[in-house]
Amino acid sequence: MGFMDKLLGEQGSHRRGRSVEDYVEVDVGDIEAAPAEAGTRVHIAEIDGQRDLIAIKDAIYDGDVVIADIVRLRTSDSTVEHIIDELRQVAHEVDGDIVQKGDDQIIVTPTGVSISRSKLGR
Repeated sequence: MGFMDKLLGEQGSHRRGRSVEDYVEVDVGDIEAAPAEAGTRVHIAEIDGQRDLIAIKDAIYDGDVVIADIVRLRTSDSTVEHIIDELRQVAHEVDGDIVQKGDDQIIVTPTGVSISRSKLGR
C-alpha cells in the first residue's frame, strides 16, 4: 500500500474514479515561499519503537505536524498504547491535537492546529 493509499484510506485510491496516479509530485521550485520560510512543516515518520518518539516529540514542540506510521507496532499492543499515551501527553502539553487514523497512522499537531473528526464532503 502506497503513501497516497494510506492517506486516502484503503478504498481511497479508487474513490470517485481517481487513482493514486492522478496525483503528481509538485516541484518545490514552483512554490514561491522557500521551505525555510514556512511556519509549520508536516513531517512523515515511521515508528518502530520507543526510540523514534524523540524526533517526533521535538518536531511537535517546534510547532510542526507529524503523521506517523505505526504499522510495525501492531504486534505489541502495550507498546502501541504506551507510545500513543506519550504522544497524547505531548499534544496536551502544547495544546495541540492527536488522532489515530485506522490501525496504522497517528496524526499529532502543535498549538493552534486542530484535526477535524469528520471527512470533507460528508
